[in-house]
Amino acid sequence: MDVLDLTRLQFAVVTIYHYFFVPLSISLAAVAAGLQLTWMRTRDEKYLRLTKFTGRILIVTFAVGVVTGLVQEFQFGMGWSAFARFYGDVFGPTLAIEGMLAFFLEATFLALWYFGWDRLPPKLHAATIVIVAAGTVLSAFIILAANSFMQNPVAYALDPRTGRAHLTDFAALLLNKVNLAAFPHTLAGAVMVGGALLLALGVWRRAADAAFATLARLGAWLTLAGGALTAVTGDHLGKVITQVQPMKMAAAEALYATTTGAPFSVFALGGPDGGRPWLSIEIPYLLSILAKGSPGATVQGIEDLQAAYAAEYGPGSYVPMIPVAFWSFRLMIGIGMLAAAVALAYLWSTRRGRTAPRVLLRWLPLIPLLPTAANTFGWIFTETARQPWLAFGLTTVADGISPGLTRAEVIASLAGFTVIYGVLAVVWLRLVRHLARQPLAPTGDAPAAAEPTPVY
Repeated sequence: MDVLDLTRLQFAVVTIYHYFFVPLSISLAAVAAGLQLTWMRTRDEKYLRLTKFTGRILIVTFAVGVVTGLVQEFQFGMGWSAFARFYGDVFGPTLAIEGMLAFFLEATFLALWYFGWDRLPPKLHAATIVIVAAGTVLSAFIILAANSFMQNPVAYALDPRTGRAHLTDFAALLLNKVNLAAFPHTLAGAVMVGGALLLALGVWRRAADAAFATLARLGAWLTLAGGALTAVTGDHLGKVITQVQPMKMAAAEALYATTTGAPFSVFALGGPDGGRPWLSIEIPYLLSILAKGSPGATVQGIEDLQAAYAAEYGPGSYVPMIPVAFWSFRLMIGIGMLAAAVALAYLWSTRRGRTAPRVLLRWLPLIPLLPTAANTFGWIFTETARQPWLAFGLTTVADGISPGLTRAEVIASLAGFTVIYGVLAVVWLRLVRHLARQPLAPTGDAPAAAEPTPVY
């Protein structure tokens, strides 16, 4: 592997690892806020205990997410300084605002929530966790705007003297149509991951406290609802991506020839170089429906798009890694559907107080791996199927790398990140397991109700 490949691998490792914790922070903050508001309305102590439990898991997850997020942003300077130099004026506002939200808003109010149980009035205390939940969502929207610029560059102009891009309309950057489509899809995926974790923890500890059974069913409902929303929002996102990056959708199907009424391959095998599939199991017209919403729509093929891009951007290959795009797209969909199906099976088997089958209970603690893997494959597809572009139509990956990097430098930093992240993973898992083993009973630091009527 040359310096470029190693730097891409390093950024992939850092980003994928960071994103293990982002959807958990988003969903757990919302769940903690919802549980606390439910407790304030019902005065059912069960919801108070679950609020505190979910909040503790959130704090551990948030801490790891912030640390790994810092490294991800530093990667732009360490490995991709050429890209940062030319497009820093566009990326700068989004990264700065997201950093302020993560550190000054989310972290501050999360600390106020954790330490304020017996110090803040009940309504004000509940407002702190609501602000944390809103902050995580707003942070996701803003940082996705930066990624959406790479998918569909908007709201910029090139300085004729320096050749650098500068931001012309911050609102237009935020309202990029790719961002408006990717944001709800990302939130739906986050709901799935958080729900799956709560389902796993609830099933694992259901014998210790009846409240864990409630947590398990809540997690199952969130996983199922997140799966349904992911499918709906993903359908819309696919149509938007077809408009701005038709090569990405063609690569997702390994569709080489422009086709009217294009089928979707459930399974396909091609040559070792990613050539045309020689074995394919297809669903007729489905790709045309996914790409353009009509079974008779025409979907552009890889060969025609390559010729068009070569004529527009100059000689070179504009075809991404077809096997990676093809299989990551299917694994994203298939694993996500499997997670939703498992959650549905649990809900159905435990209806009316019934007990789920032993085989299901045995494997349910592993269910968080499914939506986490689906999210990961989704991002792998999103980023690799855009290749060779770093910012589509503007800058290639090869043009964005930091000049002067050596293989030794990248290998050393990659090895360091891998070791540190491995340690962080062990620490996070052990802390979550430790917290899950603790009793759910309140420790007496809950704010006392001024009167027995519900607080709104």
